[in-house]
Amino acid sequence: MDATGGIEIERKFDVDELALLPRLNDLPGVQAIAEPVTHDLEAVYFDTSALVLARAHITLRRRTGGDDAGWHLKRPLDAGRRREIHAPLGKHVHGEADAVPESLAQLVRVYTRDSPLVPVVHLGTTRVVHALIGVGGETLAVLCDDRVEAQRLIHEPASAAWREWEIELVDGPEDLLDAGQSVLASGGILVSQHVSKLARALGDRFPAGSSTKPRRPTPNGPAGHVLLASLTEQIGAIRRHDPRIRQNTAGSVHAMRVATRRLRSVLATYRSLVDPSVVQHLRTELGWLAAVLGGSRDEEVLQRRVVGLLDRETPALLLGPIRERLESRSETDAHSAQLTLITALDTHRYFRLLDALDALVATRPLTAAADQDARVVVPALVTREWKKLRRAARLAAKTVPGAERDLALHAARKRAKRLRYAAETAHPLSPKRSARVSRFAQKLQTILGDQHDSVIARDRLLKRGGVEAYLRGENTFSYGRLHALEQQKAAAAESNFWKSWSRRP
Repeated sequence: MDATGGIEIERKFDVDELALLPRLNDLPGVQAIAEPVTHDLEAVYFDTSALVLARAHITLRRRTGGDDAGWHLKRPLDAGRRREIHAPLGKHVHGEADAVPESLAQLVRVYTRDSPLVPVVHLGTTRVVHALIGVGGETLAVLCDDRVEAQRLIHEPASAAWREWEIELVDGPEDLLDAGQSVLASGGILVSQHVSKLARALGDRFPAGSSTKPRRPTPNGPAGHVLLASLTEQIGAIRRHDPRIRQNTAGSVHAMRVATRRLRSVLATYRSLVDPSVVQHLRTELGWLAAVLGGSRDEEVLQRRVVGLLDRETPALLLGPIRERLESRSETDAHSAQLTLITALDTHRYFRLLDALDALVATRPLTAAADQDARVVVPALVTREWKKLRRAARLAAKTVPGAERDLALHAARKRAKRLRYAAETAHPLSPKRSARVSRFAQKLQTILGDQHDSVIARDRLLKRGGVEAYLRGENTFSYGRLHALEQQKAAAAESNFWKSWSRRP
């Protein structure tokens, strides 16, 4: 990826044409104000025709002029802070702005999906920069005096002009912004009512904030509030981790997979509260996404497990090129799984799933049961998951050891996971009880997860390791030894599960 960036921390202020800069030398740590520098800036902002980026307070622009010319993507973090990512300017053909760089476009695809990015606003800015210099000669912050001429390019084109000041931190502390705001406020200069230049340029076309934020769940409130709060949280997690997966950020695949599985599990637990046709469709599609994410995640886990096995083994017992074979195969499979995942995240199927999730929290297709008291409905749903876990554990206990027992234990693990997620949704209603149940369920899930990982590792060692090594005429002793060690781990994990199960709350 050819993008770079950092954290932008700034505050904007509305000023009129006659406003004079206050004395800034008295701000804490400021030793001097550098000679002002003037820049002529041209910027084109891109979005979909539905302004989905503006709705999410994300800006994507192409700027020329000044000392930071290039493509800029800004995503909100918290009050006054945005993560800014840059990409270099491309070719400018026949007066038209070049296409949005793929390195940036992919980071907003969870919002734009398969809608094209088009120019929505053009800004021409005359900027006078006043650098605030510290005692060591470093630039603490800059105050930018901007005179802006804006043109809205879509939805009834319109023009506007204004002046604003902007204080942006460079190497200074954040309390310098507070001090600067106080100095400006003493002169009648207040923080801007507009979140960005883009918002001001769009005017009445700037998308209003979402009105579908779920209410905080309470014991006396409707059970539907518990469900909607959980759904909203996990859908938000998918939006956060989608761009991180595209950037190959460590842990992002696992985090998004967990969010996807939580959504699918919660929809199953609360299926009586939602239109059945909606539940069925979403669970099917979430199952597909979880499987794609799982392919990449499982390879990550298996790769670490195999490397750990090799590292702990006595070198003299590693006969033949076993390390090279296993590590090479793991890397190849992990790379292939990652490519499959990235491809899936750019498909029509994935985008329509995102649309359906948005519609779920926006339209709220709930049944009459969702209006009943949460303190009555939710505990009953959690109890139902308890019963399903008990049935799965009894079935596993009756199953003969071997492949069938492994499948039964894996089914029990999935039931433990669903109980955990159900208990976590009930936390606002009964924190202590919910925490106790979710901790126990998570413990079982972890134990059986290790058992299942051992099953997968043994399959790799046998089929993709030992058998292939035998056919190549290589020594297979070490494959068999590692397989036996994994078998011991699986037996220990299963024993640990039954001990833990006997102490269930």
